Amino acid sequence: MSTTFRQNLFTGGTRLPGTRKGVAVLRDEHPTDRTAGPDALPPEAANRWSRSLWLDGVVGDLNPRRPLSGDHTCDVAIVGAGFAGLWTAYYLKAADPSLRVTLVEAEIAGFGAAGRNGGFVSAGIAGSGARYARASGWDEVLRAERETQRGVDEIGRVIAAEGIDCGYKKEGALNLATTEPQVQRLRARTEAKHRFGLGTDDYRLLTADECADFVRGAGGVLAGSFTPHSARVDPARLARGLAEACERLGVTIYEQTPAEQLGPRVVQCRSGRISADIVIRATEAYTIQERSQRRSFLPLYSLMIATEPLPQETWDELGWRDGMGISDLRHLYYYSQRTIDGRIALGGRGAPYRLSNPLSPENERDASVFQRLCETLREAFPAASQASITHHWGGALAVPRDWCTRLAFDRSSGLGFVGAFGGHGVTAANIMGRTMRDLIMGESTDLTSLPWVGHHTRNWEPEPIRFIASRLIAKTLDASDAYEERTGTPAKRARLVQPFLPPS
Repeated sequence: MSTTFRQNLFTGGTRLPGTRKGVAVLRDEHPTDRTAGPDALPPEAANRWSRSLWLDGVVGDLNPRRPLSGDHTCDVAIVGAGFAGLWTAYYLKAADPSLRVTLVEAEIAGFGAAGRNGGFVSAGIAGSGARYARASGWDEVLRAERETQRGVDEIGRVIAAEGIDCGYKKEGALNLATTEPQVQRLRARTEAKHRFGLGTDDYRLLTADECADFVRGAGGVLAGSFTPHSARVDPARLARGLAEACERLGVTIYEQTPAEQLGPRVVQCRSGRISADIVIRATEAYTIQERSQRRSFLPLYSLMIATEPLPQETWDELGWRDGMGISDLRHLYYYSQRTIDGRIALGGRGAPYRLSNPLSPENERDASVFQRLCETLREAFPAASQASITHHWGGALAVPRDWCTRLAFDRSSGLGFVGAFGGHGVTAANIMGRTMRDLIMGESTDLTSLPWVGHHTRNWEPEPIRFIASRLIAKTLDASDAYEERTGTPAKRARLVQPFLPPS
């Protein structure tokens, strides 16, 4: 994929000299911006909480809830108000209204990955089925896969029951192949799912003409696959709405309350101390900020862009079914949705890993990834090639060494952990919240025996090995995509980094 693509930059409605037609990038007309070149990114949000299109569009107040002040006692303390923490609190309080459940969050609810992801409520296990099968068997892995399918509908049920306005719409997901190597991968993955026990009603191959029934304006499509087990959502609205639902049930939420240390029956925060019979960590990528946890995850950033709202004639030309997610099969693949306000939101991997500060706001925007995403938008959806880009943002995924999600609860110490979603957190967090509820309540259910309960993984390699490996992986995948698009043959070099990548 070429990285020389240049976006148009409009200032006051006039195209700058030396730029060519293509995707337009909007920026504010501020004096500090006037020296920026033609590759300038869209401006950062003026409100520090509005770090994504989704958070920028939240209907309601993003001002933080009151922080913890002094000592506090409860039955269950949950650290982290992302999806995992919110779902755990929601289901616990709904199951037992007498429980005193407290959530503490360093920023605001939904500020992390929950408010920055692609908005796919999708089925599929987070991790390697083969790794889970070694301990549990393939029948249990298939049962876990089916639970993720039910999770998509369960999220929709709660959204309807709680009246959360987040644009949930279940129309499935389309995976597109635009080169012969991608077609080969598509067929291999779909056939593997069928051998695994999923049917054609779960995943089915499509010809190019059949793909056009779902989105006729996608560029260069050779084949595709479709699954009905996926829905579109505005993730920040879901997270903020879920926080409000928790409060209606009686959950206490403290924001602007960083937890400095977690231990048996205690959470030490900067502004006070929480004593609780049960302490649950739901901090995802931010877990590595604790010294003892620095190698537990690779904080991998996924970055996104969003267009301005597109006119109806553009949507008519695209023929994109509302509510359906679209992705492709590049090694550095893209994922995209049609937003509730008529934009295209498109994201992808490949953001550089930084050795000195792997978790930082500086990592949420990157000029080279921005250019690649803009070019991908033009190639994938030509009818939107003239659309202005209004937002560019990113968020960190918590990637464990084996890419497998996990959940743990030790009743003797009262400590629990939920997370390691590796990019599948919207649905997985809901399942984990229900599972943690059952474990805390002392119930043995179909959820508490799923293969990720009690799963263990080793830590990542120490720095700078992890830094060097992550940079080489990104370069190898980018080069592999370019090779396949140029030659039409599979890039053998991509096999070299497969042991470090998420399972297909």
